[in-house]
Amino acid sequence: MRAARSAVSLPFPYSSFPVHYIYNTQPGQTRNTEAPHSTLKRQKLTFPSRKVVSTGYSDAKKRKERMGPLKRHSFPSPLAPFLFLTALLSVVAASRARLPANVTVPAIFIFGDSIMDTGNNNNLATVVKANFQPYGVDFTGGPTGRFCDGKVPSDIIAEELGIKGSVPAYLDPSLQPKDLLTGVSFASAGAGFDPITAKLVSVLSLSQQLRYFKEYTAKVKSMVGEKRTHFILGNAVYLVVAGSDDIANTYFLLRARSNYDIPSYTSLMSDSASNFVQELYKSGARKIGVFSAPPIGCVPSQRTVGGGLLRDCADDRNQAAILFNSKLKSKLNSLGQTLSNSRVVFIDVYTPLLQIIQTPKKYGFEISEKGCCGTGVLEVSILCNKLTPPCSNINAHVFWDSYHPTEKTYRVLVTTLLAKYSRYLVG
Repeated sequence: MRAARSAVSLPFPYSSFPVHYIYNTQPGQTRNTEAPHSTLKRQKLTFPSRKVVSTGYSDAKKRKERMGPLKRHSFPSPLAPFLFLTALLSVVAASRARLPANVTVPAIFIFGDSIMDTGNNNNLATVVKANFQPYGVDFTGGPTGRFCDGKVPSDIIAEELGIKGSVPAYLDPSLQPKDLLTGVSFASAGAGFDPITAKLVSVLSLSQQLRYFKEYTAKVKSMVGEKRTHFILGNAVYLVVAGSDDIANTYFLLRARSNYDIPSYTSLMSDSASNFVQELYKSGARKIGVFSAPPIGCVPSQRTVGGGLLRDCADDRNQAAILFNSKLKSKLNSLGQTLSNSRVVFIDVYTPLLQIIQTPKKYGFEISEKGCCGTGVLEVSILCNKLTPPCSNINAHVFWDSYHPTEKTYRVLVTTLLAKYSRYLVG
């Protein structure tokens, strides 16, 4: 039985995200939690109008002749260079910063599973790894332990917020001290909110990830002192992604919680998520975003194992995800009201990813029911290897392997998230 578990206990997470934000307020105060429409549409460069300078001729024909080769042109306003520069700078700013004015994010910290793992599993005694080809085919430096062809959401978010180009794994032996100051990933592929989930595949549980975060804090204090460390921790963004492995792997595939039904198991998950957020808060976190579970039943592997001969979306997995998400949102809403000076964000992954899966062409994709690696119906982690080469058109696929989206998919999702909601988390 143990051997069977090791062979099939593989990571099952995803991500994407329109979000709901919950703010802590003082008694008697209210805050509007409705997210405004995005104001970050692409800006067009606008230039001052050009007009013909009068020559003083009263006769239109003579004026036309006098102008000669300039008759189809006009002279710009002397303010044109200034206005052009202003417009150009505004476009550059809008393309990168999704932040309110005068706001910067000093660091980003990542917890959770394979959606955000950037290499922490590389040196663990587990089969849940991705530090070999064809993983990383589009990532500078090749395979790093990221479960993707290229960058994962943590990298893209850090890049877009102007923090750094990618988020290193905390357990990376080549990690430099300077990298600590701007944040790292503690995420471990195969982890979940249920403590058993990580144990089944010998990876870092959320409690172990939190212990590493406390170790990190001590290191930074020794580098920059208590005051600076307090500032970094209090102003950084914290992202938590877990739950997919719990539902797809622990509950449905391995039946490791057979004494629970779906309602009671999703309550266990949401209670654990709430406890983890509270522990993060006690450790100095104030801006915390927690991803919902995705439409797990519609990812390629779950179509294969739970969708019947036609490989339809596995409805039982999706219904479990929906129930968990409703409980998670309620828990986070409660925490947002009780944790002083906190910003707790419920990130709805389910809805936008499902939209991409159901209408891929709308988002520039062709294939959503299969991954790009191998046959695309089961390959993930050690099953996605040199013997199962990737497809030739990665960007046509929503999924890279049978569980994880491509970098292109992640970029579509991250763009949606940051354009609509980043001001609520980092403002």
